[in-house]
Formats: sequence, structure tokens, C-alpha cells
Amino acid sequence: MKNFDTRAYNISDFVEWDATSLLELSPQFQRRSVWTEKAKSYLIDTIIRGKPIPKVLITQTLNLGRNVRTVVDGQQRLRAILSFIKGDFKISRAHNREFAGRRYAELPEEVQSEFLKYEIGVDMLFDLSFEDILDVFARLNTYSVKLNPQELLNAQYLGFFKQSAYHLGFRYVRYWIEGGVVSEKTVTRMAEAELSSDLLGALVEGVQSKKAIPNLYKKYDDDENVVARAEEQFDSVMAVIGEVYPTDELMVSNFARIHFFYSLFCSVAHCMFGIGGLEDAPRPALNQQNLGVLRSVLDEISARYDEVTAKDAVAPDDDYRAFIEASRRATTDLSSRKLRSTFICELINRAL
Repeated sequence: MKNFDTRAYNISDFVEWDATSLLELSPQFQRRSVWTEKAKSYLIDTIIRGKPIPKVLITQTLNLGRNVRTVVDGQQRLRAILSFIKGDFKISRAHNREFAGRRYAELPEEVQSEFLKYEIGVDMLFDLSFEDILDVFARLNTYSVKLNPQELLNAQYLGFFKQSAYHLGFRYVRYWIEGGVVSEKTVTRMAEAELSSDLLGALVEGVQSKKAIPNLYKKYDDDENVVARAEEQFDSVMAVIGEVYPTDELMVSNFARIHFFYSLFCSVAHCMFGIGGLEDAPRPALNQQNLGVLRSVLDEISARYDEVTAKDAVAPDDDYRAFIEASRRATTDLSSRKLRSTFICELINRAL
């Protein structure tokens, strides 16, 4: 038998309950408040932008004629909201440039009003014993899916590098899906964010091993200027790639393979801006007039790869042999990545 109802309450309702001691945020089975100010700011920005947040789970009991609401799941979200209204922390610039550095009382009146009207979904439990509530809490945590490395980064970091990488992932996810670089299935586990993080890292610190991604999240969590400059360069590189390879043509080339795409991106970025790790690679100038030549070079690389791998043969050319080997084994290692991008830059330089 169902013993809960699904409802929605305004933030103003929670403020009123908290002020009148009708909201219990520290039940024995809940985790203690451990959110950083960045995590709190990210939640507040989500609300200000009118986007949904997860439901909370509450049990309601009658105590001396008053309904007392105990939070079973979602106490950290509610603590952050109530703390923001009390003026305990500011909105981070990494999350919202318009309202960066402002506390709740410093927001425009209309924004404050909409904030209080924001509805939070609630599953309300009735007449459950403490033991039954513990059982519900345990069941909720039973169904948590183990996070992959990118999902762990998403949960751990909330600063400038993460925000930029995710915005770029959202911006280009459709191109990457339609071009075959990622799939809709892998995107549900943040494949686009992992790719954009990897590519953004190449612009920030040069060609890296894929294993370096977590260090970039940590190192540039608070560095707005470096990340903002790299984001502008990212857009410029993707504009060139998009013109050279429309999605339907990218899909049938080997550059739809994610490690090939990484090397294509780094090669174009090096030609345009120069990136670390490719100091010995030439930097031919790319312009509107020679993008056709660039496409021809890339198509030749893709065709040569197919020719050799289809026959499981050895490439007759020493340069191609090393490139193909670096495209088949240890593809995300630093040495393989440097070799592939250097090789692409050299072939572009010869053709131009």
C-alpha cells in the first residue's frame, strides 16, 4: 500500500517552516552538511535559472497539534537554500556572471520574488515509524549507480574549468553525436563532458595524457582568465573543424574515432594558436582559402589508415607506420597523442 504523496512546495514554505521550528534538518539517519560554498552557489544558480533540482523526501508527524516535517533525503539542498536567504554566502562568478558576488538580499526584487516562488518537488511520507524511515533511506541509497571518472569530477568540482568544459560539451554535443564521435548512449554518462574537458585541457596546458584531466579540474578550478581565453580558442578551432567536416562527412571518416578527433583538434589548434607539447611541429597558417587542402590531407590520412588496417598490413611508409601504430595502441597516452598531432601538422605543412 502506498504510504506517501507527491507534492510541490514553494521555497517560501520551507522558509516559514524553518522560522517556526516546523522543519527538522538533522535526523539521525541523514548525512551531515558537507557542501562547499561552490556547491551551494551552483544549486542557487540552478534555481535562479528556473531549472529543476531533485525532489526531497520528507516525513510529516503531528507533535502537540503542529505538523513537524523531518527531511529524510535532501537536507543539504534545503540547508543551502535557507542559508543563502539568510545571507550566509554569495553567488560565484563561475556560475552566474550577472549576479556574481551577490547575496540574496542584494538580488533584484523580482529575482528574490521568483526565487521564493520556486517549487521544490516533495515526496511526503505519513505515519511511518523510525525503523520504516531508516528502511526508506537505505532503499534510496541502494539504487545509486556507481559513478564513472567523469561523473566523479562533475560531483567534486564546480569551478571555472568544470563550468567551461560542460558549457562547451553542451554547445558541441549535437555535432559530435551527428558526426559519430560520441553516441547518445555514452552522452548519458557524460561522454561529451569528458571529451570537451580533454580538448579544453589541450588548449590550457598542451597535449596531455587523458589521465591528466582530473589535475586540470583541480588546478584551474579558480582560474577564470586562463579558462575563458581557452574557451574562445575552443570555439575558433571547432568552427574550422565544422567547416572542413560537416557531420555527415565526419561520420564516414576515421576522424569520427574519438582519439583521431582529439588529434585533429590539437593539430588545428596548434596551427592557429600554438599549443604545448607540439613545439617541434610546424605551424602552417590556416585560412579560408586553404581549408580545401586541409580536408584533402585529412582524407588521405583516413584513407591510408583504412588501407593498412583493412589488410592488417604494415604501412610501407615509415611515417605512416608510426602514426598508424599510435592510432591503434595506447591511443590516449601522451607519446601517442604527440606523435599523431605532430604527424598531421607536418603533412598539412607539406601540402600548403
